[in-house]
Amino acid sequence: MVRLRVIPSLALACLVIFLARPAQAGPRAVIELFTSQGCSSCPPADKLIAEYSRDPSIIALSLAVDYWDYLGWKDTLALHGHSMRQRAYAKARGDRQVYTPQAVIDGAVHALGSDKAAIDRAIGQTRQQRLPLTLPVTMVQSGDVLTVGVPASPETGAPLQAEVWLCPITKSVHVTIERGENTGHTFTYTNVVRRWIKLGDWTGKAETFEVPVKDFQNGHIDSAAVMVQSGVSSAPKLILGAAQISIQ
Repeated sequence: MVRLRVIPSLALACLVIFLARPAQAGPRAVIELFTSQGCSSCPPADKLIAEYSRDPSIIALSLAVDYWDYLGWKDTLALHGHSMRQRAYAKARGDRQVYTPQAVIDGAVHALGSDKAAIDRAIGQTRQQRLPLTLPVTMVQSGDVLTVGVPASPETGAPLQAEVWLCPITKSVHVTIERGENTGHTFTYTNVVRRWIKLGDWTGKAETFEVPVKDFQNGHIDSAAVMVQSGVSSAPKLILGAAQISIQ
């Protein structure tokens, strides 16, 4: 079981003293790629998400879904929760569009996951809004503890409802497909999300969360991302802040 410890907001100021390996602040975009090893249209999108992952201003994540498993190959990286998250996004947007490869940008706009021009347009579209990724979230690993800092909202008077999620990640996974539409091919999947850990709710007040690294790290976890996302998990909306860090 993951053990969390919420520490007073005053500790946010103290983090400056103890910074060991901070995550880069202020990402330009968060891209979630919904993909599947059983989808013959997905490999170009998987390559594209690897390209985006090399851009330090973008947090690019691979979320493998399980609804194509019936085609003959059970996705070795899929989480049923990813399929649920993709459907929840479609319901929250009101368009009901669920497909692979699908990229969701900043929790708000979707595009074909293999279409770089469409994804870039979606990034530009979300950046025209006022709130996406304006919250400077921090992540610091100091020894065996990962500390996540979420500052107070610059907005006043407006009620806020958001959730803080930690995603343990494997940066690179090589998989040989033995059955189904991609039989015989070996693909590389980048920034594969392996778990979702809710750290808590955020209502506009500064919060700090401490997570023992041993509670989520195994031999496959070498990175982590955190997202502060408006709405709730059953109806996810705009991502207000995010960060990513390598884990040792």
